[in-house]
Amino acid sequence: MDQHGTYVPHPPPAWTPRTDPAPLLPDAEPYRVLGTPAARRTDAALLRTLHAQLVRGRRYNTQATALTKQGRLAVYPSSTGQEACEIAAALALEERDWLFPSYRDTLAVIARGVDPVETLTLLRGDWHTGYDPHVHRVAPLSTPLATQLPHAVGLAHAARLKGDDVVALAMVGDGGTSEGDFHEALNFAAVWGVPVVFLVQNNGFAISVPLAKQTAAPSLAHKAVGYGMRGRLVDGNDVLAVHEVLTDAVARARNGEGPTLVEAITYRVEPHTNADDAGRYRAASDVDVWRAHDPVDLIEAELTARGLLDEDALRAVREDAEEMAADLRARMNRDPALDPMDLFAHVYGEPTPQLREQAAQLRAELAAGSDEPAADTAGTGRRHGYGHEGTAR
Repeated sequence: MDQHGTYVPHPPPAWTPRTDPAPLLPDAEPYRVLGTPAARRTDAALLRTLHAQLVRGRRYNTQATALTKQGRLAVYPSSTGQEACEIAAALALEERDWLFPSYRDTLAVIARGVDPVETLTLLRGDWHTGYDPHVHRVAPLSTPLATQLPHAVGLAHAARLKGDDVVALAMVGDGGTSEGDFHEALNFAAVWGVPVVFLVQNNGFAISVPLAKQTAAPSLAHKAVGYGMRGRLVDGNDVLAVHEVLTDAVARARNGEGPTLVEAITYRVEPHTNADDAGRYRAASDVDVWRAHDPVDLIEAELTARGLLDEDALRAVREDAEEMAADLRARMNRDPALDPMDLFAHVYGEPTPQLREQAAQLRAELAAGSDEPAADTAGTGRRHGYGHEGTAR
């Protein structure tokens, strides 16, 4: 220690945090608007739009569930009870922004303008996605948990580098926050200051695993401070509150103020999917408690109290939802025209030798059972029943 140049330890200087954690911490209670004086300041047109979309979303859920029971869908993860999160997420974005949904977020996809039938293509067991993501600015429904989050970060980062005024909003369930992709996405987003918003729909269960067995954090929104971004906690059944919080987060991201993690406290009233028996891990009485805090009922109570919803207006909204359901039912009951050779489309830009060999084998088998030889479609990107770039005709 006496030699020249030897390192001699000294007490560290006074330590200060790199980032003040106070502005990043979420509120102690979920933010609410409906039923409070703040709701009175909301534009009546916005309230009516949110209500109409919620009613349509509820009807879409019931119709899609029925189609599953009829064998027209392979699986359907209902978002009944969570409609407020779905609709608010879609309406908080500008047309130029991007939405990155999970498999349960069909209502958000439809609210962005995607055709209801095309939205169900994945869940029907046909193509991975039935719509053109670029046209609608909606990424494909993601079935692997949380993998869409790094994609959202990458797109938002690339958009900023190009000078595009674009924000990405990525949706995930509470179960997805236990995946590594969640943590990697948040870390990159915060370090790079990426214009992205993460919406966690905390519906209480990752299939059958309750949140208490996933994390010991005070809330999922508290995880934001660990990455250096703002966390918000909101009542996920209060569509006005979710819309306000997400709109603010999107605006902050667009203004260069970095990402935000929003946790919406909601509940999955229906089973995880039609293949799930929710009665094995939760009591019916717990579901009843949340039914009393229904997102549709909450906004209808607000509209009625302000004199913005009467019987005629309510009837018109419900009739519109029924027309949507009837159209969905009629089109889903038509058998799609499928070509087995489409298995080889959109796999590689240039098909591999193995893929060509497999395509040739299937082509020969199809030709053996038909009078007409099958055309070589391997790697051409041709898609039966669809137009340019996969958009349904």
